[in-house]
Amino acid sequence: MRRHLLQATGATLAAPWLGTCAAEGIAEGRPITLVVSYPAGGGADLVARMIAPKLAAALGQNVVVDNKPGASGQLAAGLVARAKPDGGTLLIDASSFAVNPSLFPKLPYDSDTAFTPLGIVALFPNVLVCTASFEAHSVKDVMRLAKAKPNQLAYASSGNGSAQHLAGVLFEQQAGVDLLHVPYKGGGPAMNDVMAGQVPLFFANVASSLGAIQSGKLRALAVTSRRRARSLPDVATMEEAGVPGYEVNEWNPILAPAGLTPAVKTKLQAAVRTALADAEVLGRIRTLSGETLPDNSDAAITAYLRSQKAQWARLVRDRKITVD
Repeated sequence: MRRHLLQATGATLAAPWLGTCAAEGIAEGRPITLVVSYPAGGGADLVARMIAPKLAAALGQNVVVDNKPGASGQLAAGLVARAKPDGGTLLIDASSFAVNPSLFPKLPYDSDTAFTPLGIVALFPNVLVCTASFEAHSVKDVMRLAKAKPNQLAYASSGNGSAQHLAGVLFEQQAGVDLLHVPYKGGGPAMNDVMAGQVPLFFANVASSLGAIQSGKLRALAVTSRRRARSLPDVATMEEAGVPGYEVNEWNPILAPAGLTPAVKTKLQAAVRTALADAEVLGRIRTLSGETLPDNSDAAITAYLRSQKAQWARLVRDRKITVD
C-alpha cells in the first residue's frame, strides 16, 4: 500500500493557487491543514496524501498533510474538534473513529456532535489468511478445527480493539466459534509471526498482505467484504465461505469541526466528491482492492457512520472487549 501511493504522491503535498473564487470563505484563503490521526506511511496517511492534491485543485488553495498520531486517533480528532470551524482544519481518520466511543469511557470530544462529516474516502477489505503450512484450506475447515478445540485455535491482531481484533471477534460471533486472540503491537509483527507459523490465522489488510499471498507465504481463505476483492478475484467472500451476513471494512472518513457555515460546508463537500470522482484516485483505490461509498451524500455519510458506531458498540458490549 505504501509503495503504490507514496510513489504517486511523494512525502510532501502542496498545490499551487488556482484562483480564489472557489475557495472564498474557507479559512480566509489560508492553506488548509489535513490532520491525519495515524503515523506517516500508514493507511490513513496514504489515503490523505492521495486525496490532498485533488482537494487543493478543487478548492484552489494549498492543502498540507499534518500527521498527529496518538491514542488510537483521539489526539488528532480532539485537535480538529477544537479547531476554528472555518474549513481550515480537516481530519482524515480511520474506522477506529466508530469504535473509540465504545472502547474508551472518556473521549476528548463527542463523536456525535463535534464534527461535520464531509465524506468517506474509501473502504478496504481485510482477508483471513493462514500460515502456508496450516491444515485449514477453507473457512469451513477453520470452523471445524475451532469447534473441535474451543479457545485453542489462535489468531493474531495488531492489538486489542484494533480492526483485525474486531474482525476476529465478529467472526467468532457469527460463525459460532471461540478462538484464542493473540494481540501484537502492530500489524507488521503480527503478519510476520503468522508467516513464520507462530500463530496460524490473521485478518490481514489486503493491500499489505497481497505480496505474501501471491508468493505463497500466506494462504488466503476469505475476504471480509460483501464483494470479492479486485486483487484476489478467486478468493471467496466470508459470506460465500459459509458465514452469512459477515462484513468488515477498514475505511477512512474525512471530517471538519462542527459549526461550519452552510456555504463552507457545501464547498468542502463538493471538493471531496470531485476528488473521489477523479479517475486517478479511483484507480489507486481499486488497485488496493478498495471501493468508494456508492453514495457520498450528507444523509448517506451520516447513516454509514451511525450504523458503524452501532455495530461495534454492540460487539464491544456483548463480547466485553477492552483495551490495554
